[in-house]
Amino acid sequence: MTQTLYHYSYLQVLDFLTTVAFLINGVSEGNPVVAWAINSFPSPLAGLAAVKILALALGVYCWQTAKGQLLGRINIGFAVLVAWNLLSLILKTAN
Repeated sequence: MTQTLYHYSYLQVLDFLTTVAFLINGVSEGNPVVAWAINSFPSPLAGLAAVKILALALGVYCWQTAKGQLLGRINIGFAVLVAWNLLSLILKTAN
């Protein structure tokens, strides 16, 4: 189950990086909660980091309460999200 938490953490880092790449390329954030944090904190990176720290805390909670199956399902969703983010960036920069 520890491996599931490692995967979750890695996917959070990848999502953070692809979101930063979006922001640099002028693409707006699609998640309203993340968009709110980006606009409400002193800097967009601080808002994004706060959301990711909260996400990591939730992942650790799932891990500590033996909710590995839930964490595994969440990992699938984030893997698809990161792939979508990369595809979107490729299409945006190819034009």
